[in-house]
Amino acid sequence: MEHNIVIAGFGGQGVLFTGKVIAYCGLIDGREVSWLPSYGPEMRGGTANCGVCLSERAIGSPLVTAPNMLIAMNTPSFEKFISAVVPGGIVIYDSSLVVPQTARGDVKTFAVPSTQLSNDEHLEGIANIILLGKALKEAAFTTLETIDKAIRKCVPARKEHLIKHNLRAIELGMGL
Repeated sequence: MEHNIVIAGFGGQGVLFTGKVIAYCGLIDGREVSWLPSYGPEMRGGTANCGVCLSERAIGSPLVTAPNMLIAMNTPSFEKFISAVVPGGIVIYDSSLVVPQTARGDVKTFAVPSTQLSNDEHLEGIANIILLGKALKEAAFTTLETIDKAIRKCVPARKEHLIKHNLRAIELGMGL
């Protein structure tokens, strides 16, 4: 199965990190991978998104113009990308921050209060990884073992203490 994923939100929400973790999952699994970040010049607080492709065959372009999964962390990002999701695709959004104006009946939509949940569970700043856990549950794009390895690879050494929090956030998302 080919996974064409868009992750979008404000800079500072971990959008690019989430995409990087997904990309590393693909590398660990021996797939063809592309990861294409995009962000405004102000990054923190500005808009950020990235496209990730995971495939069993060569990827012709890193651009994700017809995603089969959207992970949206704010309302502007949800509204910008919702129409691009292919019919039958998966849309996961942070219902703590996203107020959808657009509805689609031809995609599977999951509202996850990830920012509120991350605060309630003392995992501040890791709402993105809760959404990633939900994405793993719904799309099964990799295994839990692989995502564990990818997180360990992506978290920098100076923030190694956050690995356990990220793994807890994955579990929370998968449990929803």
